Amino acid sequence: MNRTRIGTLIVGGAVIVCIVFVVALLLVKWLWAWTIPDLFPGAVAQGLVAKTISWFTAMKVALFLAFLSALVGKKQ
Repeated sequence: MNRTRIGTLIVGGAVIVCIVFVVALLLVKWLWAWTIPDLFPGAVAQGLVAKTISWFTAMKVALFLAFLSALVGKKQ
């Protein structure tokens, strides 16, 4: 394989990883806005739970869920 082909594969892989990351954040934000107000309407009305979350918070939730998934999927 020549260097141009390897570079193209690396850049393409990085682009795919970025797209998957953004889609995951969109999914977390959408699911939060869709489910949390229905599950906890009183807490949202009182301001105890956020109705929507920021991109940074969505990233933290996604990382937390990935960590939990890794723990559950880990065989002992």
